[in-house]
Amino acid sequence: MISYEDFTALKIDRPEASVLRIVLDGPNLNAVGPDAHRELADVWPVIGLDESVRAVLIRGAGERAFSAGGSFDLVEDMIGDYASRTRVMREARDLVRNIIEVPQPIVSAINGPAAGAGLVAALLADISVAGRRAKIVDGHVRLGVAAGDHAAVCWPLLTSMAKAKYHLLTNEVITGEEAERIGLVSVVVEDDEVQDRALDIARRLAAGSRSGVQGTKMALNGWYRQAMPIFDASLGLEFYGFGGPDVVEGVASHREKRDPRFA
Repeated sequence: MISYEDFTALKIDRPEASVLRIVLDGPNLNAVGPDAHRELADVWPVIGLDESVRAVLIRGAGERAFSAGGSFDLVEDMIGDYASRTRVMREARDLVRNIIEVPQPIVSAINGPAAGAGLVAALLADISVAGRRAKIVDGHVRLGVAAGDHAAVCWPLLTSMAKAKYHLLTNEVITGEEAERIGLVSVVVEDDEVQDRALDIARRLAAGSRSGVQGTKMALNGWYRQAMPIFDASLGLEFYGFGGPDVVEGVASHREKRDPRFA
């Protein structure tokens, strides 16, 4: 059996023999720090080689949040250091591509806030289960950079171009209930039912035909593969922004809990 002991920044367990569970567990509502960001990108090819895993469940620790996104320490490292920015760009690229290519189906369980790198996994999951009061927001424009990561690839497909532009450009928070209404998530349930429902779906997928489930996922994700030039462009624009002045003001405004004052 493949070992996941090297992934120390993620909590990985097996609630059932054929279901692998990844738990985002960090300070400040499960924010993704440098180590977790790297591991969240790199874990999927390992899972893909693990024949004992037939479904993956990803969630945040506790019941308060899925993940508040990348930590400000990670962002500030990128602002001040070219090598750090280059490394994180590689990780952001691999996170999206590896989730799309891993053969096993992924179920996300979204409680509370979901943003940034955590949101990539939440929405690129094959089935997403959100609590009614979940708070989904992309957050890039508010930070002062282009919406890279996953957003340009999947938001227009999941919702519409009109809804994608509205929420990505304004960074207006989307509740779980609204997210289901516009097609951004698969299922919405009461907040205290999210984890049980997500595990039940993962269990059903694991019990299904391996070739049928994985083949269907592979075919449907062809829509994402066709959008890879769009993804590459969005990622390049995002990380170009991490070298500019707006992101400095964006981070400062977050830390000082005020509206940004962009020039």
